[in-house]
Amino acid sequence: MRTDNKVKRSVYDITKFTHVDYPDHLACIVWFSGCNMRCDYCYNKEIVFAKSGNYTTNDVLEFLKTRVNMLEAVVLSGGEASSHDLVEFCQDIKKLGFKIKLDTNGTYFSQVKELLDLKLLDFVALDYKAPKEKFTKVTHSNKYSEFSKTLDYLLNEFEDFEVRTTLHNDLLNTDDINKIIKDLTSRGYNKNYYIQMFQDTGESIANLSAPRSSFDISLLLNDLNIVWR
Repeated sequence: MRTDNKVKRSVYDITKFTHVDYPDHLACIVWFSGCNMRCDYCYNKEIVFAKSGNYTTNDVLEFLKTRVNMLEAVVLSGGEASSHDLVEFCQDIKKLGFKIKLDTNGTYFSQVKELLDLKLLDFVALDYKAPKEKFTKVTHSNKYSEFSKTLDYLLNEFEDFEVRTTLHNDLLNTDDINKIIKDLTSRGYNKNYYIQMFQDTGESIANLSAPRSSFDISLLLNDLNIVWR
């Protein structure tokens, strides 16, 4: 990270405490502004569309200094955190003794790879937005190949990660989820597969309401252990 990035207000907000966003760790969440996707179901649209944030990474580090020996970890989320240059920021977090989890859509492969190669990440949550055939329709981006590279790299080079999908029944049906399961197993993924149910907050990017379509869980393949959230 260049020094001038430390004074840019790239952080939209800070959640000062969470015990659910990093498995088995007390953490805070750093929400980075901006995203290269426009997922219809996304409820963080203020963060996604934000051109800048309210805090600098220096502000975050000053906060973290007050949480040494109180929190165990920092979750980097967004928006899309990996759209920002995170190396120096993560190095500074590590110097304070915190673990780092990255929430990512996986489409900034080179940035994620660099963080992993430098051993700056302790856990990664990778969003598998949709099967290849529906990826652009759901995300309004053409980044499936980048996501695919990140998934393969994690499978080959990094142990501590999870794959998750947000489910809105009108966007993804059982066939779509089964395609994801088949793809994951064909690549060698054998961990829990997390499915997060869409929460109707009335504030999603596409202003989606509760699904009209039904979703028959009994039709899902049992090749992976599915954990519902």
